[in-house]
Amino acid sequence: MDIRRVPARSAWRRTALAGLAAVVLAAVGVTGTAHAEEAPLPVTITGTDKLDLSLSGGNVDPTETNVEIRVQGPGAYDPDVEPNPAPVQTDGYSITIDATELKGFADVDLPCEAEGLVAVCTSDSLYPGDVLNPAHDIRVEIMDGSKAGDFGRIKVTGEGKGLAFTEHTVDVLVGGPELRMKKLPAEPKDFVAGDTYTAPLGFKNIGSMAADGVVLRFSASRGLSFPDEYENCEYAEEDKDDLIRYRKVVLCSFEGTFGPGEAWELSQPVNVKSAPFALRDIFGYHFTAVSPKQVEKLRAGHAFRANGPELGLKPVRRAAEGDEYVQYAEIDLPTKNTFDLDLTGGRADNGAGDVVKVGVALSNHGPGWLGSLRAGGEPITFTVDVPEGATVTRSPAACGPMQTGNGKDESQYLCWAGTPFLEDEKRDFPFEFRIDKVVEGAKGKISLPTWDNPWEGDASNDDGWIVLNGTGDEETPGDTGGTGGTGGSTGGSTGGSGSTGGSGDDDDNKGSGSAGGSSAGSTGGDSAQGGLASTGSTALPAAGGAAVALAAGGVLFVAARRRRSA
Repeated sequence: MDIRRVPARSAWRRTALAGLAAVVLAAVGVTGTAHAEEAPLPVTITGTDKLDLSLSGGNVDPTETNVEIRVQGPGAYDPDVEPNPAPVQTDGYSITIDATELKGFADVDLPCEAEGLVAVCTSDSLYPGDVLNPAHDIRVEIMDGSKAGDFGRIKVTGEGKGLAFTEHTVDVLVGGPELRMKKLPAEPKDFVAGDTYTAPLGFKNIGSMAADGVVLRFSASRGLSFPDEYENCEYAEEDKDDLIRYRKVVLCSFEGTFGPGEAWELSQPVNVKSAPFALRDIFGYHFTAVSPKQVEKLRAGHAFRANGPELGLKPVRRAAEGDEYVQYAEIDLPTKNTFDLDLTGGRADNGAGDVVKVGVALSNHGPGWLGSLRAGGEPITFTVDVPEGATVTRSPAACGPMQTGNGKDESQYLCWAGTPFLEDEKRDFPFEFRIDKVVEGAKGKISLPTWDNPWEGDASNDDGWIVLNGTGDEETPGDTGGTGGTGGSTGGSTGGSGSTGGSGDDDDNKGSGSAGGSSAGSTGGDSAQGGLASTGSTALPAAGGAAVALAAGGVLFVAARRRRSA
C-alpha cells in the first residue's frame, strides 16, 4: 500500500511583485510557474476483508450486518481535543461499493443510494482518523442454490477533490472451512484468585472445504496472564488505554490441511494464571482458517515471537458430537474472589449562612477489582443524604439531585463511580454545603445500594456519614473514618494508589471516569461484578479480523516480562 506524506497545507500564489515571487521561488529551488500543485491527501478505506458464508446455517442475523466499511482520513482523531478536530477536506467525497461479483449466489443489502449491487455513499467533509467519518454497513446472505466454492469480491473505491483513496476488497466465499471451538471446562470448584486454570483448546471443521492452515488466537483481560511461551506464537497487548477492552493476546499459527469433519486439539493445554486481584476476568480463544502465506504477510514483525517449545496440533480420533464444539469459547475466572467497597464522609462546623466543604470518598480495599467487563463498564452508584439545615451549593460532576416522579429531590443526591474500579483505588467526591440553619449534630447518610452481594467482602463499611456542627457523640455506623473540613477546607485526597481516573477537585470533579469506564448506567440482568447490572457482553472474538488486528497493531508485553525473569 502506497502511503504518501501529507504536506503542509500552504499554496503558492501569484503576486503583483514579480521580483518577490522570483526570490521566493529561487529560495525553494522551484523553476517555472508560481503555482505548485499540492499532493493529494491520502485516504484509507478499511474494514472487513474476508467473509465466509456457511452452508450449514448460522449466518448473519437478518437484523445485523456482517461487513463494515470505514473511511480513515489523514492524521488521527484525538478524543481529548475539544472542540472536535476540523475537517481536512470540505469539498465532499463519495465511496462506491460494488458487489456485482456476488450476483447469483448471495443476497446483498447495501447502504446509501444503491442501484442493483452498486451503492454510492456521499459525505460533505473528511475528518482525520475514522471516528468522525461515517461507517457503511453491509449485510450478505447466501441464496437458495448457492454451492460450496462460490466466490466473489466486494470492491470499494473512493473519489474526492484533492484526495487519493486506497481501494479495499472483501473476499466472499460460500461453504469454506468453518471451525467450531472445543467447549472450555468449567472453573474447578476449589479455584481461587492466584490459581492457574488449565485450558485444553481444540476445534472441529464443520464446513464444506478443508482449511489450508489455521491460526489460534487466545486472549485474557487484565487479571489473567499466560506464564508459558511457544516459538510458533506471538504475544501482544491490545487497547492498553481501555481496561474494559484491554487484552493480553497470543497468536499461534499452524500449517497443514484440516479437512471437513476433522477435529484437532493442542498438543498440550494452555495455562492461564490468575492474579490475586482477578475477579470475573475473561479468557477466550478462537481458531480461524488462515493460510500460511496470509499469516506471514500479517505478522511482518509487528509482535514479539517467543523462543519456547513449539505448540502443536494433534488429530482427535473420535470427535464428540452435539454441543461439545461451539462458535465462541469463553470463561470468567475466578468467580470466588471479593472486593471491599468503603464509603467515607466528613465533618465540618460553621455558622448560619456560611459555606463549608466536605469530602466524600469511595474506596476499594480489594483484594479484587471491579472490572464490570461483561456489562461494558457499568458504574457503581451511591446516594448522599443532605444534612438537616443545609443546602448543596456545589456538587461533583458525577453527582446530581435524585430524580423523582415530581422532579428533583434536593435532599438526596445520586452519585456514579465508573468502572473498572481497581483493587487499591480511591476516588473523591467533594461537596459544598451552605448552612442555612445551625442544627447541632446534623447528619446525612452516604449509602451503597443494599443487596446480598456475594463479591462484597466487608459490607460493614458500605455506609458513610456527613456531619455538620457535630458534638462528637453522633453515631455513624459503617463509617470507617471519613474526611472532613471546616470553613471551606476539603478533606481527603484526590486518588489512591493505582487510580485510573475519576477523582477530581472542587471545580470540576468528573467522579465517574475510569480507564475504560462508563458514566452511563442501566438496570436488570444478573450481575457478574458486585452490585452492577449485567446488560451485555464484551465483543466476541472476531474470526479473520481478530488475527489481522493483532498482527497489525499489537504492543509488546512479553519482552519486558522475559527481561524481568532473566
